[in-house]
Amino acid sequence: MRLVHVAVPVPAIEALTYGVPDPLPLPVTGARVLVPLGTRILTGVVVRSEKASTEPPEGQGSAPEIKDIIDVLDDTAFLPADVLRLTEWVAEYYACGAGDALSAAMPPRAWIESERHAQISETGSTGAENERGLRAEILGALRDGRPRRVDAIAFRSGSYSALAGLDRDGLVRITRPLVGIASAYRTVRVASLTAQGHEDVAITGRRQAEAITLLRGAPDGLDTSELAARGITPATLKRLETLGLVAISRRTIDRDPFNQSAAMAVVPRHPVVLTAEQADAFVHLESWAKAQTFNVALLHGVTGSGKTELYLRLAHAVREAGRGVLLMVPEIALTPSVAAVFRGAFGERVAIQHSGLSDGERHDQWQRIRRGDVDVVVGTRSAVFAPVKSLGLIIVDEEHDGSYKQEETPRYHGRDVAVVRAQHCGGLVVLGSATPSMESFHNAQSGRYKLISLKRRVLDRPMAAVKIVDMREEYAASGPDVILSGPLAAALRERLERKEQAMILLNRRGFATVIFCRQCAHTLECPNCSLTLTVHKAVRRARCHYCNYSITLPTRCANCAGPYLEQLGFGTERVEAEVKALHPLARVARVDRDTIRRRGAITTLLSKFAAGELDVLVGTQMIAKGHDFPNVTLVGVISADVGLGLADFRAGERTFQLLTQVSGRAGRGVLAGEAIVQTLYPDHYSIRHACRQDYAAFFADEIEFRKRMRYPPTVAMINTVIRARTREGAMADAAEVVSALRWGGEPYKVLGPAPAPLSRLKGEYRAQLFIKGTHRAAMRKALVAVLASRPEIRRRASVDVDPMSVL
Repeated sequence: MRLVHVAVPVPAIEALTYGVPDPLPLPVTGARVLVPLGTRILTGVVVRSEKASTEPPEGQGSAPEIKDIIDVLDDTAFLPADVLRLTEWVAEYYACGAGDALSAAMPPRAWIESERHAQISETGSTGAENERGLRAEILGALRDGRPRRVDAIAFRSGSYSALAGLDRDGLVRITRPLVGIASAYRTVRVASLTAQGHEDVAITGRRQAEAITLLRGAPDGLDTSELAARGITPATLKRLETLGLVAISRRTIDRDPFNQSAAMAVVPRHPVVLTAEQADAFVHLESWAKAQTFNVALLHGVTGSGKTELYLRLAHAVREAGRGVLLMVPEIALTPSVAAVFRGAFGERVAIQHSGLSDGERHDQWQRIRRGDVDVVVGTRSAVFAPVKSLGLIIVDEEHDGSYKQEETPRYHGRDVAVVRAQHCGGLVVLGSATPSMESFHNAQSGRYKLISLKRRVLDRPMAAVKIVDMREEYAASGPDVILSGPLAAALRERLERKEQAMILLNRRGFATVIFCRQCAHTLECPNCSLTLTVHKAVRRARCHYCNYSITLPTRCANCAGPYLEQLGFGTERVEAEVKALHPLARVARVDRDTIRRRGAITTLLSKFAAGELDVLVGTQMIAKGHDFPNVTLVGVISADVGLGLADFRAGERTFQLLTQVSGRAGRGVLAGEAIVQTLYPDHYSIRHACRQDYAAFFADEIEFRKRMRYPPTVAMINTVIRARTREGAMADAAEVVSALRWGGEPYKVLGPAPAPLSRLKGEYRAQLFIKGTHRAAMRKALVAVLASRPEIRRRASVDVDPMSVL
């Protein structure tokens, strides 16, 4: 009996065992197969195959029934062996199912699955008038007789059970057709001349003669749509095909994102002379890369020190040795410009991978990588799974950035997975940052990583002068509604007069953060989350930033009907309005999630700013990292301490990193830069050290805090959140898990349960527990075992190994 173990894209389950019926070939490891699961049909990936005896073990009855796979979709491995091995590590380390990890590595349009459709029956058509309520509504939606997806007609709570009842009563038919295709390449119809067509033949029709002339000038043929645009109709081509003069075929073409975006236009490569620091760093990095053994180097370089030039030279050296390169960046906004630089250096051997591409573009880029058509890949977090052949170098730029951590299952960290992948393939990992994460710098201090420092900017340009503004004094002098302090307003006016550019950062979007009734003290809260709604004035909506619930801005209090509603707090939208009010002639733009929803919007905005078509850029943390705008001489930080009040042990680290990074955007050209930081806590160590650009002093203070409080990186930690419909239910389930974990003598400490800081989210209550210790494997094993024995709780639990946030 031939057996295969298949990972399927279903949360929290391990690989499942299936039989291979005789008519089908035994699929190779990494191939996709169609398998039945319950009443569904899904695409899975073979992770292992074996032969099993048909005889049950001695003393036992018949062996459990094993279902057969339905079809084999690939003759060769769809997922390469090294990527498959990496997903197995992710599943084990991050305590998620094999299918969860597998889904992270698969490209778009790689799945075929069954989809439930509902269609009204003849009985339902004649008897619909006898139905009432929800059953009548469903039948009404199906009355045209066409099959509809079940999830498209599930109006509200109870819809699924009502559909099941209608199916049982014969009023509706539920079917499960397969959707998706095994190959998602784009093909076009191409016309080309046959051997006979190349001969001198008498053609009577004018259009036919034009078609022959055009095709003689195109040895590889022409797209029929291009011919149609020139007046050559399908009928004309059909006639020529009948005469044996033209052959019509289908050709696969790649959807190339580089041809679709002006922001990714190729950047010409100019010779650059390395500084002494850069040259010394490159000698060390190149020697580790040439060794073709696993190494991790932390490249700690101040902002503007020329880390990108080192990346380019190192990538060139690795390519010359015949190995592949992967460059990871934290934000989609950074990918186009970086990819353009690398495209300028390495031509068409560069591919990109990130979620901002269309599914078709991502599919085609992934397939180019898999075929070996490229040897340099630029992408965001998910690019760590890209099927790069003979991978020899992984660069993780801005390695400290929280965007590398995925906040839904599988909750992997792209940087840490990159280190493991390099370990598997014997490659070099370069972690680059001006503000390294506590984990990476701690590893460098302990000798696990090699440390290389760049302490000077290119051309010895000075760091931006930083001024701290104590907002307590500003509020005392001018009232509590001050947004731009006196020093920041004056500095902004000077830059605009000198035709220089400025960036203003506030890591909070929206116009106001609270709607408050002065009559009854009621605040407008989200009905699904334990949060107030944020005002978005441009669209006149109040919105929850977690579940996206929104309402039209009210004019009266929902509690007392009073008209005395106040809007308190402010976000980037309000800052933008303030700057425009003070400087009506200034060209001001805003970068936050509200302004970049449309595809390509952020790259368009950043390109306009780089070209000098904008004077002031207001934004959230998206403007703080990786950008190089030589004409920016002023950076203003509004509410620098906005993150310090969060109930999260990383609050100080994130504040230091954000302030240091955004201050580094000023003075990157020939003009000197200045940063003005507004804060209520000017003496907090993270703000003081950021303003001095003193990472060593910050690390010393922060690691002491972590040691005292037993937080990472001095210990390992797992954060587990249990969700339930009631607060009591969530706490009771979490208490049960905690009790099972405390068996006595365990090599870890369990804290909790307690209500999570965000105690209600998307309609569910949340309870939280932490496991701390130095034996991460034992901690994971214990937690997985406890949850596996309680499947009902497991379905409502979120396990986060090495959490970046504990909210």
